[in-house]
Amino acid sequence: MTFSILAHDPMTGAIGGAAATGSLCVGGWVLRGDLLSGISASQGAAPSTFWGDDVLQAMKHGTGAVPAVAQVTSADAGREYRQLAALDMSGGVAAFTGASNEGVKGSISFPGGIVAGNMLANEGVLGAMVERFKTAQGTLDRRLVSALEAANAAGGDYRGLLSAALLVLHPDHPPLTLRIDHDPDDPVGALKRLRDAATSGDYSDWVRQVPVSTDRERVLD
Repeated sequence: MTFSILAHDPMTGAIGGAAATGSLCVGGWVLRGDLLSGISASQGAAPSTFWGDDVLQAMKHGTGAVPAVAQVTSADAGREYRQLAALDMSGGVAAFTGASNEGVKGSISFPGGIVAGNMLANEGVLGAMVERFKTAQGTLDRRLVSALEAANAAGGDYRGLLSAALLVLHPDHPPLTLRIDHDPDDPVGALKRLRDAATSGDYSDWVRQVPVSTDRERVLD
């Protein structure tokens, strides 16, 4: 019921994820992240929010994405109805897709990132996300939203979309966590507009004084 992308920017140390779905509140259900661990997307017919947190906990203690995903998914008797993707802080990626998820489903990894989805309109949706992310210009957040646009243009979720979300964690910037929880018209377009507003103007200027991972006591005059 969801398509998502996770990626690592080795130039800045940022990690990020974006997701969209034909159901409500994709940001609250799917995306989890921690600069000490990595980022995850837990989705599927019966998504487990425990999976998203548990895989981050495993990676925080030094387990790479591949064994962490295997560890979390193998212990769950309901795993065939779930899907999990994870990216560790070195850029390693892994995914699990349960066989009982509906429709076109699966994942594609690429250097420093991974896309995953289920209930997709066609086999080309995930590939379109990868290609757009690779060729898009600008910051990680821009490239992630652009990948969602490409997936939607390629068919996306076969039911259409209701929600979209973006999560970017950067050692030198506050978290960028944006959610469109219900928009029956164009949640990806609404997310793009929100991203533009949150990274420009007075709001962006104010955010520059918020403490960050590399300066936990930051205050700018």
